[in-house]
Amino acid sequence: MMTRLAALLLIILCFFLLPDRFIEPPPIANSWLTTGDEQHLLEKQQAKLFQDDKQDKPTIYIDKDETYQQMEGFGAAMTGSSAYLLEHKLTTQERDTLFQDLFTDSGIQLSYLRHTIGASDYSVDDTGNPSSYTYADQQGTPEDPLQHFSIAPDQTVMNMLKQAKISNPELQLMGTPWTAPPWLKYGEPTYNGSYLNYTDQRTYEIYADYFIQYLKAYQEEGLPVDMLSVQNEPQFETAAYPSMSMGATEQQYFIQHFLGPAIQDADLETAILAYDHNWENSKDYAETVLNGVSDYTAGTAYHCYAGNPEDAEEIHQLHPDKGIYFTECSGGAWSENFGDNLSWLMDQVIIGTTRNWAKTVLLWNLALDETGGPTNGGCTNCRGVVTIDSQTSSIKKNVEYYALGHISKFVQPGAKRISSTQLPQIATVAFYDASKGETILLAANSGNSSQTFQLSEGKHYLQYTLPPQSAITFTWKDAA
Repeated sequence: MMTRLAALLLIILCFFLLPDRFIEPPPIANSWLTTGDEQHLLEKQQAKLFQDDKQDKPTIYIDKDETYQQMEGFGAAMTGSSAYLLEHKLTTQERDTLFQDLFTDSGIQLSYLRHTIGASDYSVDDTGNPSSYTYADQQGTPEDPLQHFSIAPDQTVMNMLKQAKISNPELQLMGTPWTAPPWLKYGEPTYNGSYLNYTDQRTYEIYADYFIQYLKAYQEEGLPVDMLSVQNEPQFETAAYPSMSMGATEQQYFIQHFLGPAIQDADLETAILAYDHNWENSKDYAETVLNGVSDYTAGTAYHCYAGNPEDAEEIHQLHPDKGIYFTECSGGAWSENFGDNLSWLMDQVIIGTTRNWAKTVLLWNLALDETGGPTNGGCTNCRGVVTIDSQTSSIKKNVEYYALGHISKFVQPGAKRISSTQLPQIATVAFYDASKGETILLAANSGNSSQTFQLSEGKHYLQYTLPPQSAITFTWKDAA
């Protein structure tokens, strides 16, 4: 009996005297690297074990207890041009393979797609020619102004959205109009430019119903729309392609008295976003709308073409209960160096937006051809996430594919951003996925020389040297 008791006491004593590392084993970090010289493209690296010894190196500290926004998804826009190329320039097998690369966990697992409500500067017909349209180009009777409403012109877009949802059934959708039906605008009917006919109050009632019919029609197609912005780039209009201006006071009025109540009365769950334009000069517009329609809006949306992601921080401070959403950015022939583009995308878009409260990161065209088209009057040298050669059907994954992949492949909707320290030469953002018990850290070195640092996970450390103009994503599980 005494021997058994002595053995038990010895086990208990050893348990309390054992070093912490035997009680809580160090985690193993997996990592994926993309380098500016394109020698590594979202390439999985050898797994590394966190160590107990702390080095005299710049340190990135992670704090899972300090949480910020919950992420909703990452992706791009299924424009008419993108859908045309995907449906008409690829074989079924080529398209299926590409969709695996885009939407499943064997690829970069995009979780959000934006599409245009009616035509945009990237809308074409089934032959690839420019096509401007809305869902109600022809005005109906006074009793039924929208009697000719139809989403049929979106058939190719809907086909590709459905295919994407087959690849990722959890895929979410956002809709954005570039223009209202021309007959709802002031003055001569036009797709390109102008603004709603504010002199007739029924204009707003009809336009709200237009949105409701669109939401219901897409839902009937098996494409429920999760998020809706009221107007793309409302502070800009042009005669070159479908567009429309909408001032902040008008947008607030439309949401407050027409669109918000209409969505609520229709028992739809689609969230409304305000603004949907550049970071620059966004504060007054966003504040005007949010102050007036807080009950009906989920937040505000932003583009990258002017200003910087820190501008959205002001709006978050004014309305911390409202979401920040990043919804558009495009690369193009004006900047073709892979390393420069990767660094800019990491600093400004992937890391910059999420560190400034963005719940989504969406780029512009999912796919364009070798000429940056086909277009409908817009940018003539933009670049898609992928390039589909219209002559050979070859597919090129652009820098945007890898930049998105560094976050979309690893940070699933529902994960929360957590605290991570920034270093002078290393930009970081971190997330924690409670459903997996997993921490994700994205780090980017935009400089021209390698940078050595160490990660801190509790009492454990991992040292790494990141090449110049490169990005790496680390993931590790909680200790068992």
